[in-house]
Formats: sequence, structure tokens, C-alpha cells
Amino acid sequence: MTTTDAVSESRLFEPTRLGELALPNRLVMAPMTRNRAGADGVPQEIMATYYAQRASAGLIVAEAATPNAVGLTYPNIPAIHRPEHVAGWRRVTDAVRDAGGRMFLQLQHGGRIGHPDNSGLTPIAPSPVALPDPVHTPSGFQDPVVPREMTRDEIRSTVADFAAAARNAVEAGFEGVEVHSANGYLLHQFLAKGTNHRTDAYGGTVAGRIRFTLEVVRAVAEAIGPERVGVRISPGLTVNGIEEGDTEAIYPPLVAALAELGLAYLHVVYADPDNPLFREIRAVWPGTLVANPILSREAVAEGGGRREGEALLAAGADLIAMGRPFLANPDLVTRLRTGAALNPVRDRYLMYAGGETGYTDYPALADLPAVPDVPALPALSDLSALPALSASE
Repeated sequence: MTTTDAVSESRLFEPTRLGELALPNRLVMAPMTRNRAGADGVPQEIMATYYAQRASAGLIVAEAATPNAVGLTYPNIPAIHRPEHVAGWRRVTDAVRDAGGRMFLQLQHGGRIGHPDNSGLTPIAPSPVALPDPVHTPSGFQDPVVPREMTRDEIRSTVADFAAAARNAVEAGFEGVEVHSANGYLLHQFLAKGTNHRTDAYGGTVAGRIRFTLEVVRAVAEAIGPERVGVRISPGLTVNGIEEGDTEAIYPPLVAALAELGLAYLHVVYADPDNPLFREIRAVWPGTLVANPILSREAVAEGGGRREGEALLAAGADLIAMGRPFLANPDLVTRLRTGAALNPVRDRYLMYAGGETGYTDYPALADLPAVPDVPALPALSDLSALPALSASE
């Protein structure tokens, strides 16, 4: 058996299903912020090119789109709460579908991660606890502002905005949506003790802190059907200043409550197959589990994350979500299947700003210049075929 044969037989490349959706492989392109929408949140034509280039993924989860104006995080982030947003995303989903792909859209409210210079509004959050880091704005990084504590009416209206955004996503041609309850954004802020100091029904106890996420997901599932809804969580992740405080206590009941809704999938960020909490989540979650492996630069350079993905499949995951490998390799599935070298991510700045450079200009294998043919050497038994050397040579 050749190395290529061994690679191609990996479970990563098996066809599978996500509910009624047929997937050609188990690789998911993870949602990644790319900041290429217009200032009004409308997806641009270049975004259609970018995602269509990566349509060989089993499933694409498009970058986070905001469900309302106050939920905007950074400049040039797409949205999904106005008709022009729907029309812009429709161009993207049409391009991906024409290329043979399938897409979900991630719905993300920034909560305290935002700035008036980005949205024109003061950010809102479960409690008035400011982000500890500067915020990117059109004029550069600025100090964060203290968010307003959400009122009960604002909680209800935000839940309704998520449901409306999900309906808009389906109208825009997405197969479904992923509710973002991870990475320090609004729903995660409700889960975490460090950002949720409320004493009402949305704070304090585990049941109180998971309530907002459950209400959002239920509303989205009722709006478009639970089979079209995934949820992303990041247990223990401290990005964006998050301090959960009781990670092991909060996620099993959250996952158990989500499991009752019959959702399409649960997406676990930075999943570790040796982590007892990951194993507990797998035991509690009865449906499709999407796992995002922890990938060092060395791991990506050496194998593109294939080994880490296979380890998670062996630990019970059903689909494997990858971010940066897909960012730099539009044909990642082919490269992993054949063991071909991967393009490295060239410039961190270009991940979050710019145009084609660092976005749609990463080459696929088919775009690379062909290696010129080298004439075969004669067999040792036919040395007479070699040209005679002159005295000067």
C-alpha cells in the first residue's frame, strides 16, 4: 500500500449525512472572521469567489453574521438583518451551490465586543463589564467602552432578532445556521461568571446562566426547524477575556438541555480527545458532533491537521472542523487526501483586512506551475545511448 493509498482511506474522506443533507466528506470549513463585507454589512462579490473556491469541504460554515445592528463587532463584518444583506448572501450561496458545496451561516452577536465607532451604538451585555482589550475600529484600535446591562425587554428582542436572522439566512440560500455560543461573544458572556453578574433569572446559578443560550436556540429552531440548527461552544476557552469559573459544571447541563431540541449538530471548539469534559459532552450529546481540533503551526505544517482530526473521529466526533488550513488551501480536501504539501498562512494582518491578497489568491494544486518533464536516463545495459564526451568536457 502506498502512502497516498493510506491517506485516502482515512475516515475524514468518507461520505456521510447531516440530517437530510448529504456530505461528500467529514471535513467542515470552520467559520472564520475575514472582514471583507461592505461597511453596511453587505457581503461582497469577492466573498462569493472565496467560498466557492472551498466548496469541496463536506460543509462550509460561513463567517459570523450579526443578527442586529448593536451586535456588530468589528468593521466590515457581514450582517443578516436587512434585505440587502439577504441579497448579498444569496450571491454567495448561489456560487457555492454551483460549485457543488453546502453552507450554514454562523449567527453571532458581539455583546460587549463592539464599539460605538463600529455600530453607532453602545454595546450591550449581560452585565456592565468591559472587554479588557482594545477594540478594532475604522480609525484603529481604541479602548473598550463599558457595555450597558441588557434589560429583560432587550433580552427578549435579541432572542427575536436571532430567530429573524435565521429566517433571513434560509431565504438567502443557506442550508441552516450555527448559533455562536462560544469564543467570548454575547451568548458565551451569559454563560461565564466573569461577565455575568446578574441576580435575576439570567444569572447566578447554572440554570440561570444557560437560560439565554437556550432561549435563543429554541427560538431559532422554531423559526427554521431544529434540523437546520447547529450550536457552537468553547468549554474552557479564555479568548476575549472570558472567565467561565465553573466550566465542568456548566456545559453538561447546557448540552443535555440542547440535546432535547433535536438539533443538526453541536460544534465544540478546540476539542481535545483526551479531555474528560469532551468525553462527557460526547456521552451526553446524542446527535452529530463537530469537533475543531487544537492545531499548532507545527501540526498544520506537518500534516495539515489530518492526524488530529482522525484522533477526534476515533474519540467519537462525527465531523471535523478546520479553520486556517482551509483559509490557505482552497483545495484542502484534495491536499489532505493525497498527502500534498499545504500552503502556509502568509500574513496574519491579511486574515482580517484587505481584498484579494491573502484571501482569494491562495493557489490550488491545479493552479501551480507544472514540473517540467525530465528525460529518462538510459538503462545501465544500454550505455551506448549516452553521448560521447569531447576532450573539452
